[in-house]
Amino acid sequence: MTSIHERFLTSTVPPLSGHGLRLLPWDADSPADAEAWLRGLTDPEFRRWNTPLKPVEDLATAHASLRAKAERAADGMDVTFRVADAVSGTTLGQIGVNLIDHLMRVARVGYWVLPEARGQGVAARALRLTADWALTDLGLHRLELGHAVGHDVSCRIAERCGFPYEGTLRGAMWEDERRATFRDVHLHARLATDPEVGA
Repeated sequence: MTSIHERFLTSTVPPLSGHGLRLLPWDADSPADAEAWLRGLTDPEFRRWNTPLKPVEDLATAHASLRAKAERAADGMDVTFRVADAVSGTTLGQIGVNLIDHLMRVARVGYWVLPEARGQGVAARALRLTADWALTDLGLHRLELGHAVGHDVSCRIAERCGFPYEGTLRGAMWEDERRATFRDVHLHARLATDPEVGA
């Protein structure tokens, strides 16, 4: 019997389809993908709630960031999807299954949506699609979702997608780009054994 890690490394992560979306791999060499990645990570609303571990400030660092993501995927540590409209193929945002612990069968999910795609339920649809895949085909038992305390939109999305609130992690993420202070994080999680989430 192969382990989850062996299955991950010997299979290509397939594009995922559903809820009007296609989840596809990012192309680190694509100018369009790098531009969308840059816009997502430099968007003021994104930066209000998140501090990237490595700054992405221009197209060169966007390409480098996408290459690093591809390397982590090849090592079985992360899976990062480009969220696209199923009909037009337009990039709407990203969602990733990160920090995959193959022994404990647990990982963290995170996402962002481009400004022009907000208010259309993109994050919730992408989260449902990704969680269903991660907790079945990928073989995870537990999928965690953390967001800064005060980010009420993310809290509602998590609850709606079957990720109940489990508690507050004190000082668990950077407060801002200076990385001098920390902020608290709400922890949500969904288990493979939880009831199926309705559409």
